[in-house]
Amino acid sequence: MADISASLVKELREMTGLGMMECKRALVETEGDLKKAEETLRIKSGSKASKVASRQAAEGTIGVFVTPDGNQGALVEFNCETDFSAKNVDFLGLASALAKNVATQNPADVAALMNTMIDGETAESRRAALVQKVGENMTARRFARIGRNKVASYIHGGGRIGVLVEYTGNADIARDVAMHLAASVASTRAVCVSRDEVPAELIENERKIFAAQAAESGKPMDIVAKMVEGRINKYLAEVTLLGQPFVKDPEQTVEKVLKAANTSVKSFQMFVVGEGIEKKPPPDFAAEVAAMGKGL
Repeated sequence: MADISASLVKELREMTGLGMMECKRALVETEGDLKKAEETLRIKSGSKASKVASRQAAEGTIGVFVTPDGNQGALVEFNCETDFSAKNVDFLGLASALAKNVATQNPADVAALMNTMIDGETAESRRAALVQKVGENMTARRFARIGRNKVASYIHGGGRIGVLVEYTGNADIARDVAMHLAASVASTRAVCVSRDEVPAELIENERKIFAAQAAESGKPMDIVAKMVEGRINKYLAEVTLLGQPFVKDPEQTVEKVLKAANTSVKSFQMFVVGEGIEKKPPPDFAAEVAAMGKGL
C-alpha cells in the first residue's frame, strides 16, 4: 500500500472540500495518485470538485490599463506580502504603470517587462526602490494583453479581480459582461467564450466522470447515455461565457443579452490576486516560545 502523507490528504481535501477520511480512502484506493483520487471522489459524491478548489492567495493588486483609443488592454498581477501594502499608493501606481507598459510595449515576458522604462528608470529599479521603502518583497507575477478590437475593463474588490473583454459593439454592455465575469469567480468561472472553444480533453474528462456517476444509477444504457449528454450540455453552459445566466438579469443568458445589443465578445482575460499561490501559515509564536524555553 502506498504511503499516504498528511500533506497529500490535506491537498486533496482543499481540492474537493470533502472530509479527511474520505480523501485518505480515495488516495489509498488510487495508490496516492492525486488526480485519480479527485475523480474517484467526484464520481462517488457527485460533487463538483473544481468549484471548491483551494484558492489560497498571496496579497497584491491587479494593475489594469486600456489605451486611450480603446484598442489594447493589459492586466498585471503585482504581489506583495500584506494586504496593508497592497493599498499603498506607490504600490498601486507601479502596478498601473506596469500594465500601461504591457499594453503599449508588448513585452515578451515578465523579465522583459521589468526592463521597460517608467519615468526615466527601469521598472525593476522602481520595484527595488519600493521594496526598500516599504520593507516587503514585491514581484510582478504575470500579465496578459488583448486587442485588435475594442477593449472594456472592470476592476472588483479594490483591485483583487481584474477583467478585460475584447468586443465589437456596445461599450456599456461589454463593461457589464466584464462585471459578469468578475462575479463568476464566486460561482462557476467561464473558461472560454463559446462551446466550440472548450478544449476537447476537458469535455472528454467530464464525460468520463458523468458516465461513471450515471452508471451507478442502475438505469438502462440508453437512459444513461441521455443522462450523460444532458450533464455535458449543462456543463458547457456553465463554463462558457455565452451560456451563463447574465448576472444583471439571470432570466437571460449572456448570449441573448449580447445579441439584443448587437454586440459580440471575441475574447476575455481575468486575473484574481494570488490565485494558485498557497500562503504560508502564520508563525506559531506560542510553539516557538515553548521550544525556546526547553533549550534553556
